[in-house]
Amino acid sequence: MTGASAFAAEPLKVAFVYLGPVGDGGWTFQHDQGRLAIEKEFGAKIKTTFVENVPETADAERIIRQLAVDGNKLIFTTSFGYMDPTVKVAKLFPKVHFVHATGYKTTANLGTYQTRFYEGAYLLGIIAGKMTKSNTLGFVGSFPVPEVVRNIDAFTLGAKSVNPKIKTKVVWVNTWYDPGKERQAAETLVAQGADMLAQNTDSPAVVQVAEEKGVHAFGWDTDMAKYGPKAQLSANTENWGVYYSQEVKRELAGTWKPEQTFWGIKENLVVLSPLNASVPADVAKLFNEKKQAIVDGKLLPFGGPLKDNTGKVKVAANAELPMGELLGINWLVEGVEGSLPK
Repeated sequence: MTGASAFAAEPLKVAFVYLGPVGDGGWTFQHDQGRLAIEKEFGAKIKTTFVENVPETADAERIIRQLAVDGNKLIFTTSFGYMDPTVKVAKLFPKVHFVHATGYKTTANLGTYQTRFYEGAYLLGIIAGKMTKSNTLGFVGSFPVPEVVRNIDAFTLGAKSVNPKIKTKVVWVNTWYDPGKERQAAETLVAQGADMLAQNTDSPAVVQVAEEKGVHAFGWDTDMAKYGPKAQLSANTENWGVYYSQEVKRELAGTWKPEQTFWGIKENLVVLSPLNASVPADVAKLFNEKKQAIVDGKLLPFGGPLKDNTGKVKVAANAELPMGELLGINWLVEGVEGSLPK
């Protein structure tokens, strides 16, 4: 055995920065499932680490910097509020590669990744619009950032495409993860007549409230059926492993470069969980047809004509909302009540 072959190559060190706890049952849990998937796929070729419960403050910059100091060569920062801290640290460590989730700033060693999660939200809206009895849908919103606004709008557009009578009520909680606030918001929406609940928050509290109140809900980020076996009709989830696998392969091959990735159902990054047995056969058939239409590019959730909820035409007939505007969307579609918080 030669000296060169006596020692295995050092594993690639890959790090993840998480907003919430790994056990949140939602956003962070699902990202960690992606981390575990690449550990299984690449084995001894990589070594992963993660830091959970990292606030979107100066603490984030400190933790990201420490991960770079510790020798991690590929660092994923998994929440919108980590954008500027990631940019700052990336400038200090030009030989380390950074990838930021849901942001829009890139540098020579910093890329971004997000999902066309609105495709799944649109499909959930179709189920809600067909199955609602009150014609009132409820949405628990975290922050009025484009990522969340897109999902509220898409959910509403999907519902209105099959039921023009619906309206969507939104309660903002100003947090990504706070089960108590999420629960209170869901209870408020049910009290206001909503019998279909969706969310852009990270815990299963909304699904749990739906189960307790005898209404329906949709899991978010991960399949939450175990928290509401009768309530959850489907869930809009992410298969982060397919994306993390691609980035690790590129890093190992020396071909990594910063990109702005925007994958959806077609790429198997956005995955809809199995429909509840209570979903009528005709609704399930329509859901699957519309899902295939999205994959085939025949159905564009933000295709015109589109109006905002003040009646202003935002997208003409036979047109589509440009990608730049979609990424920065800051208006609510017709059918959503209220206005965005300032």
